[in-house]
Amino acid sequence: MGQATTILFTGDSITDCGRGREEHQNHVLGQGYPNLIASKLGNLYAEQQPLFLNRGIGGNRVSDLYARWNEDAISLKPDLISILIGINDVWRTMRGLPSGVTDRFERIYRHLLEETREVLPDASLVLCEPFALPGSATQEGWSEWQDKVKHYSEVLQGLAEAYGAVFVPLQGAFDRAAQRADAAYWLWDGVHPTPAGHDIIAEEWLIAVNKSELDVFFKR
Repeated sequence: MGQATTILFTGDSITDCGRGREEHQNHVLGQGYPNLIASKLGNLYAEQQPLFLNRGIGGNRVSDLYARWNEDAISLKPDLISILIGINDVWRTMRGLPSGVTDRFERIYRHLLEETREVLPDASLVLCEPFALPGSATQEGWSEWQDKVKHYSEVLQGLAEAYGAVFVPLQGAFDRAAQRADAAYWLWDGVHPTPAGHDIIAEEWLIAVNKSELDVFFKR
């Protein structure tokens, strides 16, 4: 058997979700959607023994992701890179913090994808849509939150098309879920998922990737 297929999940605290910083198999993927996806795909494709990595870091914006991209993405030579980032970019620009004086989301995200395509031209890319529901973290200026998240979604859909990436829609899934149970049941503060919320992300991710017919598990 050749080198195992490597799938990398990266982003902010939603991806991080308590992941271990040491390679302990009980903790390395954290408690969120990367662990759920790895559980499913690891079982389905056990014969290929895929390797799943989590490099999410709480509080990150896309500029933070780009700053560590060599170490936490490129050097790992993944076959598939899944990115979920943006909610901290929204939060900092909404709050008028010094780190959010200019909104660099689209500009930096484009640089990140362009560099990845240049250095890892064969890597599959999966771009996950940022999302939010009404909650303690979003109640101030909720309509602006909605507008900003929608704008980022439109940006990501354009980038996915430009760079041949899979786009994973998530806001609609959470909007529909909020009709079944209150928003806090899915996103306890309007931003961070509960276990049920993480399951929504994993389910939508698997649907989108399956529809894309990525052959990442069959390239070797």
